Amino acid sequence: MSGNELRFQAICQITDREKLPPKVPSRLEELWATDVFTLNKMQACLPKDVFKSLKSTIQTGGKLDVSVAGIVAAAMKDWAISKGALYYAHVFYPLTNITAEKHDGFISVQSDGSVLTEFTGKVLVQGEPDGSSFPNGGIRNTSAARGYTAWDVTSPAYVMETDNGVTLCIPTVFISWTGEALDKKTPLLRSNAAMSKAATRLLKLLGHSEVAPLNSSCGPEQEYFLVDSHFVHSRPDLLLTGRTLFGRPAAKGQQFDDHYFGAIPERVQVFMQDVEERLYRLGIPAKTRHNEVAPGQFEIAPFFEAANVASDHQQMTMTVLRNTAKKHGFTCLLHEKPFAGINGSGKHVNWSVGNSTQGNLLDPGDSPHSNLQFLLFCGAVIRGVHKYGPLLRVVVATASNDHRLGANEAPPAIISVYLGSQLEDVFEQIKQGEVKSSSHAGVMSLGVDSLPEFPKDPGDRNRTSPFAFTGNRFEFRAVGSNQSVSGPLVAMNTILTDSLTWIADKLEAELAKGTALDTAAYTILKEVMENHGAVVFGGNGYSEEWHKMAVEERGLLNLPTTADALPILKEKYIEELFEKTGVLTTPELDSRFEVYAEQYIGVIEMEAKLVISMAKTVIYPAAIRYLSELAETIANLKQIGLPFEAETAEKVAVQTKLMTDTVSKLSDALSQHDFASIEEHMQYCAKTLRPLMDQVREYADALEGEVADDLWPLPKYQEMLFIK
Repeated sequence: MSGNELRFQAICQITDREKLPPKVPSRLEELWATDVFTLNKMQACLPKDVFKSLKSTIQTGGKLDVSVAGIVAAAMKDWAISKGALYYAHVFYPLTNITAEKHDGFISVQSDGSVLTEFTGKVLVQGEPDGSSFPNGGIRNTSAARGYTAWDVTSPAYVMETDNGVTLCIPTVFISWTGEALDKKTPLLRSNAAMSKAATRLLKLLGHSEVAPLNSSCGPEQEYFLVDSHFVHSRPDLLLTGRTLFGRPAAKGQQFDDHYFGAIPERVQVFMQDVEERLYRLGIPAKTRHNEVAPGQFEIAPFFEAANVASDHQQMTMTVLRNTAKKHGFTCLLHEKPFAGINGSGKHVNWSVGNSTQGNLLDPGDSPHSNLQFLLFCGAVIRGVHKYGPLLRVVVATASNDHRLGANEAPPAIISVYLGSQLEDVFEQIKQGEVKSSSHAGVMSLGVDSLPEFPKDPGDRNRTSPFAFTGNRFEFRAVGSNQSVSGPLVAMNTILTDSLTWIADKLEAELAKGTALDTAAYTILKEVMENHGAVVFGGNGYSEEWHKMAVEERGLLNLPTTADALPILKEKYIEELFEKTGVLTTPELDSRFEVYAEQYIGVIEMEAKLVISMAKTVIYPAAIRYLSELAETIANLKQIGLPFEAETAEKVAVQTKLMTDTVSKLSDALSQHDFASIEEHMQYCAKTLRPLMDQVREYADALEGEVADDLWPLPKYQEMLFIK
């Protein structure tokens, strides 16, 4: 069957599809965390002393008493088997942005040939996957393969149910035989512990005698596209890369703003309800769902959770979205820019810090100008983002995210902080040396008696800012849809740790000299704003004026591509940051540069090979067939003496020649292998391969606009985005 026949068959199969009936929704109380080994379930089946020890570790981050592991393992096994599980899996998060699992059976064969179910404390606490087959940046080589998974008791075990059965899943960290972190979770746990220690010290200097352990919180908003699987199976680019390497924008895109927050398509809503039921059973607090800006694009957002658990839940959410989409005949696209010309997908990471005794430390209250605790923590964020802004750019740097950063739906690659008018005014007063008041927004009156008056927020939102204060938290808007949130959380926790330590050192020195607490705090904050206030910006982050001002006047770095950003990891001040906070050793940091650089190069080169293949074997044949038909038609018209128009044939011939010539250039460029360094190789991908790929696409997309529709083999944007 030819490509164009597959395309039209896909359209028919979708439009004739029998609708899946929506599930009858269960009561939330009946669904919630039924597949999670929660504290309540532990309390019901564990001895009191064991439960008390385990609960203390989970809630306070205290040292795990390994002696209780055997009792916990037996209870966990019995619960999982009661849910239908025959296997268990240590779940970990290698440097791939995916979730990895190693499944083992509960089966234990006895000497008489009989079998028992067995799950010991030793097995619960420690597993052993291959430490060299996952990306490790040289920490492990093929001949030194041992790696370990270790139980993360702070994140609850759960059962994952699929059509193929039920598996007990145990969240773990993943480390090498020599102890280095090979995953994304270990640095996150370290960064949170370091932040808690630094924050506790500062809070005690502020006069708090009782300070509970602190934790960062996270609420990641997940954007995604849904495309019918029939279309995806007809497009090698979507199948292999997650984005369209070719495709002419449809006549209708998002220009009418009629998709955003519109009525959710019926088939999509059935899918969403299925996703949410699965998430609720896993204890994942999915709270919001809606249509996003681009046609075919949607969003799901959870309630805030502790960062470690939120990170695990975010990985599970991506898995559930992908798996559930298959059941409904969709493919869930998490690529940051699957379709050119319309909005891409991000993952806005809402981040704050707090504890059970002081609450949310980034809550300004009604009078932020006099809230020293808030001002010092907010000032620490400002200092951290200014001093380590390039690191924040690094942790969102991927080949796929490069397509959206700086575009009209995503923040620019220049990292700045948006505070809102109220806080910007307060910190400007601090900079000037005299703090008098905080502005108040007052009440909004809508001029209609039947509509209620309501309090306005003290500041507007700024969607062009990569790092924006949004009431009682910061929203890191530059994170990519397909990324793990662990990397951004590690960076934010670590730079906050550094700044809190710096502020505590300063404050301690001032108090030792007899300076009053208020005076000392405002003096430190004034220094913060004088030295780091350049990162605060409340205007249009997309404007050319800001880009010029940011770089030339404020000294901020503009790192437009991953090739520009990743070398920041090799800077001495970044190495010192991670070393002194204990979050990453130098070998671990070096390994991340190597892994992410290789991933960037691998993605660009793989896409380049696919561009060449599709241009030669899919698009070129369609253009030649159309030219052949045109030539035959023109010859027939000439023969009978009727007028004919040769302009279309000339256009198609010219665009086909330009495309094939550029494909040859790309093929030659791809054969280049002589690079002095990995940095040079990345720059070559960014500045040579990517532009050539874009040129091939330009000519191919022009052909799509000329070749007869019944000959075009690839599903078009208007079909993939609007047929559901």
